[in-house]
Amino acid sequence: MEEVQNIALEVDRYAVWSFIGYLLLITLIGIYSARFSSRGISNFFIGGRKMGMLVVALSSVVSGRSAWLLLGVTGMAFTMGFSALWAVLGYTLVEFFLFFFYAPRIRRFSEKYDCITVPDFFAERFEDKSGVLRSVVVGIIIVFMIAYVSAQFVAGGKAFHSSFNLTETQGILLTTGIILFYTMVGGFLAVSLTDTIQGIFMVVALIVLPFIAIMHLGGFGVFYQQAITIGEGNFFNPLALSFGGLIGFLGIGFGSPGNPHIIARYMSIKNPDRLKMVALVGTTANFLMALGALFTGMVGRMYFTDVSLLPGADPENIYPVLANQHLHPIMFGVVIASIFAAIMSTADSQLLVAASALVRDIYEKLIKRNLEVPQKRLVFLSRFFVVVLVALALLLGLVAEKLVFWLVLFAWAGLGAAFGPTSILALYWKRTTRSGVIAGMLAGAITVIIWNRVEFLAGWLYELVPAFIIAFFVTLTVSLFTRQSENHFNIYNSLKREKKKNP
Repeated sequence: MEEVQNIALEVDRYAVWSFIGYLLLITLIGIYSARFSSRGISNFFIGGRKMGMLVVALSSVVSGRSAWLLLGVTGMAFTMGFSALWAVLGYTLVEFFLFFFYAPRIRRFSEKYDCITVPDFFAERFEDKSGVLRSVVVGIIIVFMIAYVSAQFVAGGKAFHSSFNLTETQGILLTTGIILFYTMVGGFLAVSLTDTIQGIFMVVALIVLPFIAIMHLGGFGVFYQQAITIGEGNFFNPLALSFGGLIGFLGIGFGSPGNPHIIARYMSIKNPDRLKMVALVGTTANFLMALGALFTGMVGRMYFTDVSLLPGADPENIYPVLANQHLHPIMFGVVIASIFAAIMSTADSQLLVAASALVRDIYEKLIKRNLEVPQKRLVFLSRFFVVVLVALALLLGLVAEKLVFWLVLFAWAGLGAAFGPTSILALYWKRTTRSGVIAGMLAGAITVIIWNRVEFLAGWLYELVPAFIIAFFVTLTVSLFTRQSENHFNIYNSLKREKKKNP
């Protein structure tokens, strides 16, 4: 452990310069995007629906991963071995099908009815003139998103502390300042462009590191021979986990159709006909990052045979520690940058979603309903609320660290259970009603919270799986017993017919 710490200090200056180069790059992107994002609220929150294929593909998958992939999955692979595969397989498969089927529908609907937020979509789909449905959606988003963003700040603080010898508080403040700058100035365009670059950082780092570490070990043959001897052969057995664990891992994918920062990417693409190609590019990125994280954790077990050999006896430290030992100092800086890329790509996206919920859905659509609000004022308010949300998340991160990390464990589940089944039914089942959707959202969010806090249930199955199922059937049942409101279910098919008539 002392040897690892000494190496970290030795390469500190190289890592710092490499990381500074990364920060300069994303700062320049924020400045470049400022003029475009200032033109109107649609530009600020979904890039004016002018995003290209590569940007949508990479930013959609990267914004959903956060540091959980680089630190959490590598740590799971270090501890569990090959069975950690199921934790990444679920969301990879789900997001592949979302690109093909879910994304085109919500993209065409959102353009037809000028929806630029998830609350917009639900409000237009069910003609929510009272504002109740819109308010429920906004409330759920704000509660989960502030906790989610706060946890990213804290994770950034810990990474700065372990990499550059700053205090955790200094690291949190620095992380906050970086994310605040380019999110507030550049809006969705800056966030999407930086996510694309950060996605490339993550893919490269996650592929290069395990490959070099395996080569230093003696090659893939030696890696395999050592892997099958660990844990009486269970380390290399993909089925070496309980049935509940298997279902829970696969169920992580249920969160993807319900997380607004991922849905916003689908709504932002310029040409929805390119979504099939987006599916191939995005799925390839998901696959490469997942494979890299899996093998990083597994090969790390060959070098550190006991978790006590890692800093803090924490398996989630295997990624930076392994990089420290096996990569050139400059490349080690890239690895550190990839950790921050994962953190920032999630935090900035969530900030935009939360700010859009306040400005677009509360201020413009409810408070200023039926009034024309200048676009410049909306953009100004959007930037103002980004600052406010950052301040709240920062405060929570500084004073309630344990609470934040408890919340972030089910933030993905809460959003996925509340909006996943309800948005799918809204797009695909014409008898879905406003009352059914409200009931389903509340049932999903409440189930996640209760399930997570009951120790027996939480230990048996990941809360997203039962919450998603309950929310689906509550929406279905309540919709059957309530009067169907006017809807736009056939908009997707009608748009296809219009396109055939007017190619």
